[in-house]
Amino acid sequence: MPRGSEEQTQNRKEEIIDACDKLYQTLNYNEITLKEISKETTFSRPSIYNYFETKEEIFLGLLNREYRAWASDLRKVGDQDLSGSVDAFADAIAETVEKRLTLLKIQSMNLFEIEEHSRMERLVEYKKAFLSAMDAFLKALKKNFPEMTEEERSQFRYAFFPFMYGIYPYVYPSEKQCRAMDAVGIPYQKTTVREMTRQFICGFLK
Repeated sequence: MPRGSEEQTQNRKEEIIDACDKLYQTLNYNEITLKEISKETTFSRPSIYNYFETKEEIFLGLLNREYRAWASDLRKVGDQDLSGSVDAFADAIAETVEKRLTLLKIQSMNLFEIEEHSRMERLVEYKKAFLSAMDAFLKALKKNFPEMTEEERSQFRYAFFPFMYGIYPYVYPSEKQCRAMDAVGIPYQKTTVREMTRQFICGFLK
């Protein structure tokens, strides 16, 4: 495929992903359809099928983009000299996570269904983006805490990434969930993505 055609195709994919991202800020996952996405683009609904077979593949493309952006931020953390300070490292990582609310929301609320209804090649593309973020995270950890063993870094990774799946629904419970907690007397402490991430990292490394 000529270079110009590749760039045009990628630009059109990005327009579709942008539309999905915009809708996801105000609608829940089930309310978003290919018809709604097409209304936010210059494409008809049938035209979208030239680039994505399902709504889930569009969301997977959005998640792919989010992980690439996060990996880029994590590499910048790895380039810093934080002098082995747990607090400084926790602050730096927490700042990168705070910028990725869409990533946190998708992976905690809709990831299973998205993966199940996406083609294998799309899923592999996403896993590569996920791996790039994981690698960047581990390199940043190794750079700032060289005294940690490979096993200790691995343990931290296997604790941190699953932890990320629970951040969004805890920080942003629905109004219905809050009413249910109030009804049974479950206390809810307001917090932020940044603070939760920072506390987790400090608690693990200190």
